[in-house]
Amino acid sequence: MSDRPPNLRWAQRAALSAMLLPLLADCGPPRNQFAPPCPGQAILGDVADYDVHRVAGASDLTDLVLHGRIVGIQGSCQEGDRKNQLAVTANVVVELTRGPAMPGRETDVPVFVAVTDGDAILDKRVYLMHVAFPSNVDRVTLNAGPVQLALPVTSTKSGAAYTILGGFQIAPDQMRRS
Repeated sequence: MSDRPPNLRWAQRAALSAMLLPLLADCGPPRNQFAPPCPGQAILGDVADYDVHRVAGASDLTDLVLHGRIVGIQGSCQEGDRKNQLAVTANVVVELTRGPAMPGRETDVPVFVAVTDGDAILDKRVYLMHVAFPSNVDRVTLNAGPVQLALPVTSTKSGAAYTILGGFQIAPDQMRRS
């Protein structure tokens, strides 16, 4: 127990809190400032699945090399480096399954991130995502890696006017037929 009276201990704690308060006030955004509106996100159904077979056009499970599926898009946005700019970071989340016809444990998968304004594609980034299946693991979920985008915004057009799309970059003959 302390030899100081309870009122003195309370006063010391209050003084210490008052000194720390200005320091803590600098943590976070300025008062009444909200995060900017971010673009919507969508997975394109026609290119959300990716199948590679040992023989082109095969549909037998024993010929399946790799099956992939887009399971989500994650992202964040903040004010850009310049006025009237929104800095967006987007990540495509992919689930990959190793098929019985896959010769090794590693492969590259073509993934894309695009940004649209209505029906117009403003920017599209295609990249190869490398996957290495660990021993005794035939299914993995991976983050395809961050893609940085800079979108123009104005007082009448926010980031919410745009849509971030994700999918596999595939040839038309690889699309699933329903």
